[in-house]
Parts: sequence; C-alpha cells; structure tokens
Amino acid sequence: MRRSERDALDDAADGASGAASDDMLDDFEENPEDARRDRRRGRRRILIVLGSVGVLVLVAALVAGGYLFSLQRSFYTKSVQVGLPSSSQTEGAGQNYLLLGSDRRDPDSAEGQEVKGQRSDVVMLVHVSADKKSVYVTSFPRDLYIDIPGHGKGRINSALAYGGVPLTVTTVENYVGVRIDHVALIDFDGVEGLVDSLGGVDVRVDQSFETRSGSYSFTQGVQHMDGAEALAFVRERKNLPDGDFGRNRHQRALVAALADKVISADTLSDPIKIKGLVDTIAPYMTIDSALTPSAIVGLAAELRDVRNSDIFYLEVPHGDPTTTSGGASVVGTDEAAMDAFRAAIRDDDMHAYYSAHAGGS
Repeated sequence: MRRSERDALDDAADGASGAASDDMLDDFEENPEDARRDRRRGRRRILIVLGSVGVLVLVAALVAGGYLFSLQRSFYTKSVQVGLPSSSQTEGAGQNYLLLGSDRRDPDSAEGQEVKGQRSDVVMLVHVSADKKSVYVTSFPRDLYIDIPGHGKGRINSALAYGGVPLTVTTVENYVGVRIDHVALIDFDGVEGLVDSLGGVDVRVDQSFETRSGSYSFTQGVQHMDGAEALAFVRERKNLPDGDFGRNRHQRALVAALADKVISADTLSDPIKIKGLVDTIAPYMTIDSALTPSAIVGLAAELRDVRNSDIFYLEVPHGDPTTTSGGASVVGTDEAAMDAFRAAIRDDDMHAYYSAHAGGS
C-alpha cells in the first residue's frame, strides 16, 4: 500500500473517532504528519496492551487449573470414596443429595442400641430444584422406624451400622421414592474443624438451654459459636424439652449458619480459605466416587446465584414417638403425609409443598 493510501485510511479512521479525537488533533494542527505517526503508534500500543492482558488471562487460567488440581489431589488423598448402589427408583426432576453425619465420640450414639458400630446421627436430604434457583434441606429423625433392606424394621440411623453408606442410600431412596444422585458422610469432628476454619459461625438459637454436662449454655437469639460450642449445640438432646426433634432443629440451624458463612464473598473469593476448608474437612469425609471436586465446582457454578434466602429447611413428615414390641424407643411414620412429600420431591414441586406445610422450623 502506498503512503498516500495509508494516509487516506488514517484520515477515515480519524473521522470515526468522535469529538475526543478532534480535540487531540487540535494539538497537532501545525504538523499533521507527526499527528498521524503518533496515532499509529497509539494503536500499536493498544494492541500490545490487549495482547498482554490475554497472556495474563491465560497464565491465570493455568494457575487456577493447577490450583484446582492441587485441591482435587488433596481432597481425594484425604477423604474416602465409595460407590453408589444400583437404584430401583426412577430419577425425578432436579437433583438429590444425601448428607449424613456420624458422631462416634458421642456416648448417646450407642446408648441402648442393639446394633454396634457407626450410626448416622444426622440424616438430611438436599433437593436442588431443576432450575438451580432453590435448595430444600429436609432432616430425618434419627430414630425414624422404617424398613432397612435385608434387616427388617429399624431406626433409620442403624442402616449405616448394618451396611455402611451404600445401605443408607438405598434405605432413604426406598423410603422417599426418588433416586439419590450423590452422598456425603462427615464425622462430627470434621464439623468442629470446619466451624473453626471459618472463624466461627452465627447460629440462630431457638430456645435457651444448658448441656447436660453443664459445660455449655446457649441463649435464645443469634449466638456466635466456635467449633466446640457448635458441636455441643447439635449433640445435646437430653436437656431439650422435645429431645431428638429439638436436636434436629439445631442441626438445621447449624447447617444454615454454615451455608451463610461458606457462600459469603469473603469465603468463596479467598483461595487460601477454600484450601483451608478442603484440608480441614476432607479427612473426616466419605463421599461417593462420582462426587469429584470438578463435579462440586460445577454444582457451585450452577448455584452461583443462590443465596441463603433461597435455601429452605424442613423436617420430613413423621408420627409420634412410640415403643416397639421389643421395648425400643422409636419415631413412627406418617404415610399419608409422606405421600405428599414423595410427590413433591419427585415432581420438583418442593416450593408448593414448603409453602403449604409452613416449612417446618
């Protein structure tokens, strides 16, 4: 291209640059050739800057990839993975996650039980709506008396002792009537460490009480708790007017406080905090082999717009406390109410169900 043609193109570009460019041209009216040369240099500088930004983005992506790989390796090295059992239940709309908590250090966990071994003192079914805009956390009384496949009737928490995580998954699937997509079991020691790694959490306490040991007291209202306090809060049932039902409420309150803290910008935007969470909780976790770190990251991305106000907590329908023919204290079922719950979770209609049943507490 000849010099005159290049100059003509430069002049055409000048006309599209607007009033700001006209002001700059005024400064160079005495030497138009110098002005054109400076503008060409300016465009080259912009291209160099854009290229540098692209390189930085690429480097950041590589660093993030290495960071995620590091987290994945740490998570898999420290946690335990198990396979999900084959399911006889049809897959409903939305996704269902089973969260289990086991408190091996709590003497009440084994007190008066016929089955020895690890029991799930926390059983929660988490339903993520198909549109990824809401989450429903449903807790089960640990003494709910239902069918345990291969073992007849028993408390729901005994499934873990009889057949580990796989049998617990099958037990809950058969009772609720939906397929469980993923499962995670955490020992209560991990909960204590998780709370401490977050710098404590603010928990809404529904009633004032003191633990049976007298070591901890809780006052109605919002109370800041460290790991040891939070663990005592969700363990206590003997000193509560409604026993295990009250403990279920406290478990949901702690989960709500943890969710509020974890999804806060201060946590999710801090790689050091995220790594600390993974390193702290992984040794106490058992997960299904398909719940990979990349799957967790994918779910987090899908739920990026969910806030604490979009997470709803409720209790599965149940009957009154009763006693078996063998003298065991259990919680009865309410099949009519359960049918409504089963339909809601299967058809991804939990919002209507929650509204109609006041969402529990």
